[in-house]
Amino acid sequence: MLEVCDLMRRYDDFTAVENVSFTIGKGEIVGLLGHNGAGKTTIMKMLSGFLEPDHGSVHLDGIDLAKEPRKVQASLGYLPENLPIYPEMTVADYLDYAANLKGLSDEEKRDEVKRAISATELMDKLLAPIATLSRGYKQRVGVAQAILGRPKLLILDEPTNGLDPEQTQHMRQLIRDIAKDATVILSTHIMQEVEALCSRVIILGQGQLVVDEELHALKNSNRVWIKTSLNEQQAQSLASIEGVANVEIEQSSKEGDSALWVGLKNEVEQRKVRATIAKRIIEMGAELYELRSEERNLESLFKQVSEHSLSHKELNNGGLKNAA
Repeated sequence: MLEVCDLMRRYDDFTAVENVSFTIGKGEIVGLLGHNGAGKTTIMKMLSGFLEPDHGSVHLDGIDLAKEPRKVQASLGYLPENLPIYPEMTVADYLDYAANLKGLSDEEKRDEVKRAISATELMDKLLAPIATLSRGYKQRVGVAQAILGRPKLLILDEPTNGLDPEQTQHMRQLIRDIAKDATVILSTHIMQEVEALCSRVIILGQGQLVVDEELHALKNSNRVWIKTSLNEQQAQSLASIEGVANVEIEQSSKEGDSALWVGLKNEVEQRKVRATIAKRIIEMGAELYELRSEERNLESLFKQVSEHSLSHKELNNGGLKNAA
């Protein structure tokens, strides 16, 4: 388990990360999101021990990174966005070198290098100088070095960058397999990767943690979209239903039909409230054309959070009304 508490990092008068805390359990794949300059890279560097925080702590399985950095780093795999690989080295030599840096013994090193090569499908390029590889193959080399030693914490920054669709699918499956025995942090600007791999997202804005939420909960808001033959006055009467927070008329036609958003209170069981709304509309003798929960588009949601630093509470109160 990874425990991050009150991380802070300043550069002169600029605060890059401010009081960020979160916990990630074994088996979780968590998306770390934020616009450029939001603090993602700084946090990843602090989690890896490359940067020291000005304040706060990082623990991996109870081990304090500040007190036992080598012990934590031995259990860490890190793929930065721009991996500092050595172009003159062959793939085999580079992975052997990376395994030595991780302190793997001879027998363990041999087994781990073989496993990493197989997992990333690098067998055909073992003796090729890294300088001759395509961007996609260089990315695979980076992932191979990151998974050496079966890390307990794997930090991946844009892991599918440069990969073709088939390689991307293979990489996704590799990350899922690794996550069975590890904690995985995935930082990417590709929302499809987050939706395909992550069960939870952490979104940063201006160095602060803005959202830490399960992906399914984040995409589903507390609002219901309704199209009905109720007139505007009748539609407003839905606000009297227990569990309804507010009714907002989106549009009404000359025929009296209405399109509206109904906001639900956070603590209610939404299925029951939706059923009550439908029943009330029918009881008033009206037609119900459409009733559906709002499902937000992750890309639009991310844009809204990044631009406006909305909290999760604000999101559910309608901050992303038009994001779906």
